[in-house]
Amino acid sequence: MPLGEEKNGKCDGSIYVNNPHLDSMTDDILYHFNLGTSTHDLPKMFGDVKFVCVGGSPWRMKSFTEYIAKELGLVDPNAEYPNICAGTDRYAMYKVGPVLSVSHGMGIPSISIMLHELIKLLYHARCTDVTVVRIGTSGGIGLKPGTVVVTKQSVDSLFQPHLEQTILGKPVVRSTELDKELAEELLQCGKELGEFEIIIGNTMCTLDFYEGSNVFEDKCTRIAAYSFKIHVL
Repeated sequence: MPLGEEKNGKCDGSIYVNNPHLDSMTDDILYHFNLGTSTHDLPKMFGDVKFVCVGGSPWRMKSFTEYIAKELGLVDPNAEYPNICAGTDRYAMYKVGPVLSVSHGMGIPSISIMLHELIKLLYHARCTDVTVVRIGTSGGIGLKPGTVVVTKQSVDSLFQPHLEQTILGKPVVRSTELDKELAEELLQCGKELGEFEIIIGNTMCTLDFYEGSNVFEDKCTRIAAYSFKIHVL
């Protein structure tokens, strides 16, 4: 998901936050990251970020940081990639070059909190032309295990392509259609690598793991087919 403000139908690349009060705040505390505008130099720490990769597990996101450092030729033999959010146990954050790696835990509420603070962080850091990608695992139907699915649209437990929230006592419905151009770019990259099967498809995202997504497991019956998916937010 590229982040930027649209003007005259075009994106100027700067981070847009629909909150007119941010610029008048003397201090904006990103509580769950243990970061803040008065305690940290966010432009210096994060101003060069161009890619943000998020996923559920802190350890997985640290492993991703180590992997991407090798791919970008930025490996430092003495680097341990410290957790930038070490002052809190809610989320983990790592950075190498222009790539930020952030864990978000499990479930819609957890990732929602993370995204609120992440987008404000990128705004305060004055980042431009940022792309956010979620990397994770998921069950798959009609796919071989190990297939990479680039999500074009997420659906809820009723197969509806939207997210319904309650904001200030009123229901708000948001579209879950994702960036088509980015999805096609990821698909092409996967095909050029030729190391795994890759397709574009839809992903179900529910409020719970078992009942909502119809996953029931016991000793006698296992109704679950697993595949790897890349979720493009």
